[in-house]
Amino acid sequence: MTTASVLPPPPPAPGAPVDTAPPTSGVPEKVRVASPGRVAAAVAHLAALGVIGPAVFTGLFSLLGSGFGLLAALLAGVIVLVVFVYALFAVAWFERARVDGLYGLGLAPLRPRRSAKPGFVGVLHSIWLQAIDPLQWRAVASFSIATVMGLVTVTALAGLAWGLALVVSPIFGWSNTRFLDLIPLQGAAVPLGGAVAILVAIAAVIGLAILDGVIVRAIFVPSREAQLVEQARTSDTRRAGAVRAAEVERTRIERDLHDGVQPRLVSIGMTLGLAQTKIDDDPEAAKALVAEAHASTKSAITELRQLARGIHASVLEDRGLDAALSALASRSHIPVTLDVRLPRRCGRAAEEAVYFAIAETLTNAAKHSRAAACRVDVRVRDDGSLWARVEDDGLGGARVVPGGGLDGIVNRVTAAGGTARIDSPQGGPTTVEVNVPCAS
Repeated sequence: MTTASVLPPPPPAPGAPVDTAPPTSGVPEKVRVASPGRVAAAVAHLAALGVIGPAVFTGLFSLLGSGFGLLAALLAGVIVLVVFVYALFAVAWFERARVDGLYGLGLAPLRPRRSAKPGFVGVLHSIWLQAIDPLQWRAVASFSIATVMGLVTVTALAGLAWGLALVVSPIFGWSNTRFLDLIPLQGAAVPLGGAVAILVAIAAVIGLAILDGVIVRAIFVPSREAQLVEQARTSDTRRAGAVRAAEVERTRIERDLHDGVQPRLVSIGMTLGLAQTKIDDDPEAAKALVAEAHASTKSAITELRQLARGIHASVLEDRGLDAALSALASRSHIPVTLDVRLPRRCGRAAEEAVYFAIAETLTNAAKHSRAAACRVDVRVRDDGSLWARVEDDGLGGARVVPGGGLDGIVNRVTAAGGTARIDSPQGGPTTVEVNVPCAS
């Protein structure tokens, strides 16, 4: 089984940043963390986390302890530890969604990590990648801090309620009490102590809510310098992919011309030359040779048209990706099932990258995989990216070779700021997935 995965972080579509560390993450330059509505919502969040957070961490530590305790039983302990890893992922996913919903930071939902390695080794590697995922641990750290602040918030709210009780205590005849069960209060000191408790509790609650916003921004929003560094790295990756894609495409065109059209044109010239020598002595043979040259000329024209279509698909620009893929499927040597759902047009670069990736995959399936059928699915995802998946029922075993068709797919998609994943175990099926930002 061979799996090739190329994961340069694509730039986010407007308003919907991609989770794989985009250069700017779609995060606004300034986020107000102290507006009254947001502070009130943050107080509610912290109070809720103060109640449920300890229970969540009790469950997590129980899983961790049970996993290590059952390692003697090997399989049971390993299973429990795997459950612990993905329970952490669930907590991180929840925290990331909570923070984004509360503060509007434009964070993409957390997604499970996947390995590019094949088979069971790939499964183990995926679990390891998930266990060390920095995005996951940052979210878990945020959840932990919020839980601690939530406990303090719950305590402050209890102090607020106690202060209110002291303020109204003269109405009910409570003349004697103890502040924090330590300092005795009598007479007018009772409501006065309650007022002080109310002020301190309100200040603590508001301060914790504002502090939560500051901490969350520090954890989830990269610094401007980090954004610029990531943007530069992504630009370098895309530029390298574009250069490599151009080299592969130029090599392919040269090979197609040298191995296909050029020999046919040479053969046509030789046939016409032979017909010229026979035109006087054997007119019938000369006619047959001219007819053969004519048929070869039409075949050469067809090959040139296919070559030109491989360089630029005019139907793609005129009628869109759906129509271009329908035309592509109709010319395929193997049956193709199309499921294309595109509510709108995407950027030209994105459509071209996906079109040529599908075209190359279908060509490979027809030439090498001995497939009897292919399925092509194309969608515009919620995060604003154009996603396509091609699967054939062939023999599998496809490998990414420098200068080959799959290498061209990877480079073209990378140049468009997207990701490509190729999965081709021995025995099949071969699956190619590409994901390109619509705005690329």
